[in-house]
Amino acid sequence: MKGTSSRLAEIIAKHEQDLLAQWIKEQTSAVTQRPDLMSEAELREQSRALLNGIRNAVQRGRLDDITGSEWESVRELLDEVSRGRARTGFSPTETAMFVFSLKQPLFSRLRAEIREPEALADELWTASVLLDKLGLYTTEVSQKSREEVILRQQQDMLELSTPVVELWDGVLALPLIGTLDSARTQVVMENLLQKIVQTGAGIAIVDITGVPTVDTLVAQHLLKTVAAARLMGADCIISGIRPQIAQTIVHLGVDLGTVTTKATLAAAFVVALERSGATISKGR
Repeated sequence: MKGTSSRLAEIIAKHEQDLLAQWIKEQTSAVTQRPDLMSEAELREQSRALLNGIRNAVQRGRLDDITGSEWESVRELLDEVSRGRARTGFSPTETAMFVFSLKQPLFSRLRAEIREPEALADELWTASVLLDKLGLYTTEVSQKSREEVILRQQQDMLELSTPVVELWDGVLALPLIGTLDSARTQVVMENLLQKIVQTGAGIAIVDITGVPTVDTLVAQHLLKTVAAARLMGADCIISGIRPQIAQTIVHLGVDLGTVTTKATLAAAFVVALERSGATISKGR
């Protein structure tokens, strides 16, 4: 349906201020409203911009297709609103209700302006389909934005959970806590290799005391890390080999014969100091 065959744009333009006031009232009284995350002034500005954008788009384009160039400014506005709300903590449902809550005041105005039952039914259906599409669009953008936020948080947590510590001149330590999967292994290797380049360290201790279980996959990840460090000129020592982990490695048939292993980080540190030529003595 073309914009010229609908009275929607005309009615929005004629009653824009009343519609805006009723729409804001509808939103502020809804259970999905989040005054803790957004001020009423910001809500009012977003509502005003969207209602004005819808009116302009309806006048110029198709009401049944929001993918056209006429709706570009509306899509950009909804992108900004959805991403901003996702970052501040709004759920996709709460964000979609920003659009869906326009139905009540708009439908009331259509019923007051259009007396012919058939024409009213057409306009109500057109407006309903349009707002449904715009609302679903915000849901998709909001969900994608939340997934991006979660992914960034996971990456930040991976970075924070894999610190590389310089214990001594030329000696690094990488304490691992939690499960070692493929994604984390990549972060571990990148952090370790970068630190080796920065410090010129020749020895790296990978401590797995905080790794709850070691299976074949975890063992392979450890071997990959050791191999990568060796390619950068650093020898690796794996510490934190508890009795149950040693038994598991033996049962799995994983060959760690070429890697120095120690039960504790302290024991591995002693070996690292000896290899670096440091003299160790106990004070009296």
